[in-house]
Parts: sequence; structure tokens; C-alpha cells
Amino acid sequence: MALLASVVEKRQPLDATLENDKAFAALDTRDKALARAIVGTTLRHYGTIDAILSSLIQKRPRGAGTLNRILETATAQLLFMGVADHAAVSVAIDQLAADRDGAHFKGLANAVLRRIARERETLLAEFAMPEGDTPEWLWRRWVAAYGEATARAIADAHHTEPSLDLSVKSDPADWAAKLDGIVLPTGSVRTVAGGDVPSLAGYAEGQWWVQDAAAALPAKLLGDVAGKRIADLCAAPGGKTAQLAAAGAVVTAVDISSPRLERLAANLKRLNLAAETVASDVLKWQPAAEFDAILLDAPCTATGTIRRHPDVVWLKRAEDVAALAKLQAKMIDHALGLLKPGGTLVYCTCSLEPEEGEGHAAGRTVDPIRPDEVVGLAEIITPAGTIRTLPSHLPNANPRLAGLDGFFVMRLRK
Repeated sequence: MALLASVVEKRQPLDATLENDKAFAALDTRDKALARAIVGTTLRHYGTIDAILSSLIQKRPRGAGTLNRILETATAQLLFMGVADHAAVSVAIDQLAADRDGAHFKGLANAVLRRIARERETLLAEFAMPEGDTPEWLWRRWVAAYGEATARAIADAHHTEPSLDLSVKSDPADWAAKLDGIVLPTGSVRTVAGGDVPSLAGYAEGQWWVQDAAAALPAKLLGDVAGKRIADLCAAPGGKTAQLAAAGAVVTAVDISSPRLERLAANLKRLNLAAETVASDVLKWQPAAEFDAILLDAPCTATGTIRRHPDVVWLKRAEDVAALAKLQAKMIDHALGLLKPGGTLVYCTCSLEPEEGEGHAAGRTVDPIRPDEVVGLAEIITPAGTIRTLPSHLPNANPRLAGLDGFFVMRLRK
């Protein structure tokens, strides 16, 4: 309840809330996973849940934030998580009873939740639509950019908790077998193995790192990087830095956040990989020498990561797009200036918004990405020779094994 409130009331990122919440930290691993799943499921279906509750409670009580958050998380459990009706209702009523401002709403909550349990199928048939769980401003953007059918497929993909994607140092097939997963066309290993990530085979030994398959594409587009000086700009959390270091590059990882760079360095140590780290605003950074290549994963609205971070859809605003696109354009120009003549810049964002991706190709000389560089995923290459991945790409009979983060990738030469 408190975790959900931090997102929908205070507009705090869920991951940051989890890191700083003492009550969450005190839970054991299993209860942490359950709490995260409840909040994540509620956020994935928040529009539908809100519409259902509004139809059953004609006038929501004022100042009843506790009631609303408890009803929302209980509804998510009843409709989308397969939790036993009596268990979901009982926990919700107990939570209200323990809250000074919520105790007198127990009767209302009990009646509403029991009705939701009884009329589950009818309510879902009437209110559950993918676009209903996407803010209107974002839905209009996706329809304009991709067409209504694709926009609906994107929104629907956000309803499914994604798999765990791993970049492995070697022998993807062997690690897929060990982790009960599959090898994707990109070479990433995809698994739905549950449990705490550090407890999985190979983690402590530094054999792999967590990285969405789409996020693993940009570094590969630099080609053979062995022995080359490469800057990874806006590098944290470090998946791309690890890729480049593992491929033999001499990497300088730059990020404005010192704490995030510390976590990046700790992960590189676990992986037995090395890179120079620099805490700096990228736009102010002036290295002593030019680089052979640069990877720029620029700050963005992150709307391509809603599958993994369902809070994003409720944290961003329409005005964020233009502001970030302006910043990205400055970063591209600055990065090009840090390259040797003939050097390569790979620019990427995990955004679905064209202004943060395709819009930056206008007026620039794009080095086209070839189908043989993304074997098995030729459909992600645009006519302009850039890459556009969507959450609805990479279908699979098992929805948990389907999908990609939404990424835009462009390669430029100086």
C-alpha cells in the first residue's frame, strides 16, 4: 500500500522507493517478491482497476488515500494474480482495521471487494482494455507513431511481467540449459527462473549480468572493439560497459551519478572486468584524448521499459518528451566532438517516442545497420537503417518469453 502510494501520489520511482523503504528491507526474500509483484501488477492494470472501482463506488470518499490504495492492490490480486478471494479480502480488511483513518471504511471495502470477486468476469469484459491502462497522452502518441493495431499490441505487452534476460560471457546454450531458459537470436539468454537473482547459478562466479536483449544490441553495433578506446556515456547501470569490456575494449564509463558508478564498478568487479569510471556531466566532460568509438545511451522518458518498470507510465508527462529530446540532441553533438576522425557513435534510447529516436536522424549522416548485424530480427531495422524495437516484438507462445524493451538505435560516423 505504502509502495503504491509513493508512485501514484508522490510520483517517486518504484525502484528508488524499494531501496529506501525500511519496512520493505525488513521482509524476507519471498515476501519482498510478493510485495513487488502486487505493486507491479496494480500499476500494470491501474487504469482498469480505477475504472472498475469508480463504477462500484459512485463517490470516492475525500482524503481516503489509504482506502483507495488498499482497494487497488486488493483488486489487482482478485482480478489478475489468482489470489484466493477470501485471502485478498481478508488482508485488505485487516490493513484498514490497522489504520486510524481507514478503519471506518471496513464495511464499504468488504462489500466492494466481495462484489468484484463475484462479478470478476463481467467486470473484466466491460473494463479491461489495453489502452485503458495507458495515459491518454501516451496512447495518442503511440497511435500516431505506430498505428492503432501496433499501439494496442504495445499496451497489451505491458500487462505481462517480462522474463529475465542475461548477457553471458560465453556459451549461451550451456547457460540457457542451466537456468532453464532459451537462447534468443541476439545471443542473450532468456529465462523465467524465479527467486533472488544473486542466488541463481553463475551470478556469484561473474558468468553473466542482467540486461534486456534490446539493450544488448547497441554495443554489438560497434563491431570488433578489441583494443579500441571506447567511451560509454551515461553508462550506469553498466550492462553496456560490461559488454564492451568483455569484448576487449579499453572502456571509459561516464555517468553523472557517483552512487550509480559505484554500483557499476561493483558489478564489474563481480564479473572480473575492468573499466575506467568518471563521474561527470557528459555535456561538460572534456577528455584528454579522442576516442575510437562512443556509445551514448542518453537520458530519456524510458517509455520503452514499461514492461519492466510499470511505474514509468504514471511518472512521465507529455512535456518531458520535448525537454529530453533537446538534451539528447546536445549530447549527440558533444559526443561526436569527442571522436577521432572516422570514429563511430552509436546513439540509443529506451524510449518509444519518435522525437527521442527517429527525430535525431534528420540532418545527420547515418551509417546504416545491416540485417546480418541483427540475425533473426531483420524486422527491427527501419528503412533509414536505424533500429526500432517494440515491446510487441519477438513473439512466443509463452507470453513470459516474448517481447523486447522499446529501443531506438542509430549509428553515426564522424
